Amino acid sequence: MSQMTEEVTAPASRLEWVAAALAVGIGIFVFYTSFFGSFETLIQRAIFVAMIVPLSVLLFPLGRGTAWRTVGAVVDIAISAFVIVSAGYIVMNFERIMNDLPFAEQIDIILGFGTLLIILEMARRSASFVFPLIVGGVVVYAFFGDKIPGAFGHRGFDAGYLTEVIFLSDRGLWGMLVSIASTTLAAFILFGALLLHTGAGQTFFDLSARAGGKSPGGAAKIATIASGLFGSISGSSVANIATTGNFTIPLMKSLRYPAPFAGAVEAVASTGGQLAPPIMGTAAFVMAELVGVNYWTIAAVAILPAFLFYLGVFTTVHLIAKRTGLGAVDQSELPDWREALNWRRMSPIIAGVVGLAFGIFNGNSIQLTACYGMIGIIVAYVVSTLTAGGSIREVILTLLRALEDGGKGVVIVGILLVAAQVFVAIVNLTGVGVAVTSSILALAEGNLILIAIIMAVVCLIAGMGLPTSAAYVLVAAVFAPVLIQQGLEPITVHLFVLYYAVLSVITPPVCVAVFVAATVAKTSWTGVASQSLRLGVTAYAIPMLMLIYPGLLLQGGAASIAMAALAGVGFTLSVAAFFAGQPIFGRFTSLLWAVPAVLLMFPYWSATIIGVLLVCVFWVLSKRNAEPVPAVNLELEA
Repeated sequence: MSQMTEEVTAPASRLEWVAAALAVGIGIFVFYTSFFGSFETLIQRAIFVAMIVPLSVLLFPLGRGTAWRTVGAVVDIAISAFVIVSAGYIVMNFERIMNDLPFAEQIDIILGFGTLLIILEMARRSASFVFPLIVGGVVVYAFFGDKIPGAFGHRGFDAGYLTEVIFLSDRGLWGMLVSIASTTLAAFILFGALLLHTGAGQTFFDLSARAGGKSPGGAAKIATIASGLFGSISGSSVANIATTGNFTIPLMKSLRYPAPFAGAVEAVASTGGQLAPPIMGTAAFVMAELVGVNYWTIAAVAILPAFLFYLGVFTTVHLIAKRTGLGAVDQSELPDWREALNWRRMSPIIAGVVGLAFGIFNGNSIQLTACYGMIGIIVAYVVSTLTAGGSIREVILTLLRALEDGGKGVVIVGILLVAAQVFVAIVNLTGVGVAVTSSILALAEGNLILIAIIMAVVCLIAGMGLPTSAAYVLVAAVFAPVLIQQGLEPITVHLFVLYYAVLSVITPPVCVAVFVAATVAKTSWTGVASQSLRLGVTAYAIPMLMLIYPGLLLQGGAASIAMAALAGVGFTLSVAAFFAGQPIFGRFTSLLWAVPAVLLMFPYWSATIIGVLLVCVFWVLSKRNAEPVPAVNLELEA
């Protein structure tokens, strides 16, 4: 089996050297402030923005590969200089800003709106034009909302007042989301980079191979497990597909898995990583602040839903593989357990977890907890490498590359969260969120199911083409109050929003994760998209189950949690069997799986017990009567 080795290459040009040095500098800044504590609020955030904008300019240069790149370089230098001056202005005046609440002067208006335009431009370069267009739209709305009649109109704001909100306060460009990006989020991105570079990458892949490789559909199961492990650390569906997918998709195709199916397995499994504790991608840190709870509370309540997500994918893959004869990975291709549990690669993982546990039980801040994890990883890696005959040079290069990747990993999400903070500030200022809430409540006439369906559709549409953190903030800021006003717990509503924001990356027509997986699989994206919907259908139902069964999020006591767990597992298995086309005792009897699925959507013990019993009976009958069919008959080729 191919090894997930990474070839360390030196930067090829001066600009790449500068970008690498700046990324390492950001990594050191994150580590330093995690251990010794953050600077004063505005100072911390301004320095962070002043570092990520020049790096984003280097990573996404204007006019790259075109004849007018020289002009683009001049613009990029001007952009970097402007933001550094702007951030420096904030650092020099932070006491006046925080204590005196100054009125905006001409210089403030120029620096404020100039910095905002630069942030929107860098968001366009690093992600897409969609999100900066939305943020720009709400800023225009803030200027001219007084011209709009009815509930969506407001009194209007001039440039001076908007500058005071966006630039001369801790609500806009230097607001709470920027604080999250520069502290807790950045710390865990760096933690993940150190973990993957010191051996976790190969270890995750080897353990996944041992866990699922020998059973039917083994290659797809390897992809499911490995992508879940990687995704929970990396927090990016697209990045996950680009790394693990380059190994798992060719492996599946080599075993004659249809290319659309191979791409779909990787796309769906990678997407679920953003919903799986302990790290859950970047949006979970933002959610902790918006909901007002500890991050570890978010991670704890997300465990059962994440388990159901991967149970659904794994079960669907298994049933399809058994029925269609998709093969396992040959025993000779699998790593042995001693190789999978190599102490040199395992020790940084164990030490990192121990460091996190120490910080949690010691009651430290999230970023200091992450820092203890990083220290554990670094110490264990240095000791294990040197005692195994490695060199100091190898250690230094690996740690520098981890710092570099961690610094670069902060850039895109940092830029997007700066823009998202402006969006949140303007939404709160204009009251448009209240107007939207009132409109949806009036449309749905208080019907919780209808409100939930409208919210799900809005989340899926809003998330199309946007990174998860940006999509989540956009929808949560405007639409989450609709469900909260119906008496639901804020943490339930925000996880509901997060799930559909995450699932937007596999939802046609703008399904970014599907496009990337189809490229790796060298097949049509439409086939990958249809198979992704089939494999991920359970995931679309999980947020609705959260509303029906509060126990899924550990609410309501032991009986509520037990009912939710039983119903969730039964529902997931029946839906997976239904969409896998698993016959119970004859042709077309796979449709009967819908019966327990429907029963388990009613939160009563009688319905739960009957539904679970039906799932058990159907499962036994289907195992007895299952007859494999040739893989060539697969509707997987659709």
